[in-house]
Amino acid sequence: MTGRGLAGDRGAATAQAAVAFPAALLLVLLVVQFGVWRHAVHVAEVTAAEALAAARVRGAGAGSGQAKASLLTSQLGRSALRDVRVSVSRTAQAARVEVGGAAQEVVPFLELPVRVVVHGPVERAGNVGDGW
Repeated sequence: MTGRGLAGDRGAATAQAAVAFPAALLLVLLVVQFGVWRHAVHVAEVTAAEALAAARVRGAGAGSGQAKASLLTSQLGRSALRDVRVSVSRTAQAARVEVGGAAQEVVPFLELPVRVVVHGPVERAGNVGDGW
């Protein structure tokens, strides 16, 4: 063999690497982006659950839930959740909390939304021993 067959393959490894490395890097970044999004969803879920618990207490109001949500988003959400929007409402029978925002971007121009809605009944005054 004279090596003529190999001459046509010169530079093929470089060309393959030029395509494969960016594709592999993009795949890794997408996996990391999914992890960041999932963490942001978890932060929103915890924030909504805690805000709902604060708003459901007898004698409390929507302001109690809003204050709890603000505290939690300032402590937990800065690194994972951005553009946080919290809405707390309460009626005589139920309380509702909605937490929304977007996950931090790892992959440029890929904005993944986060939205969590929880609701539940509020505590009512009753006789001691009712339901227990």
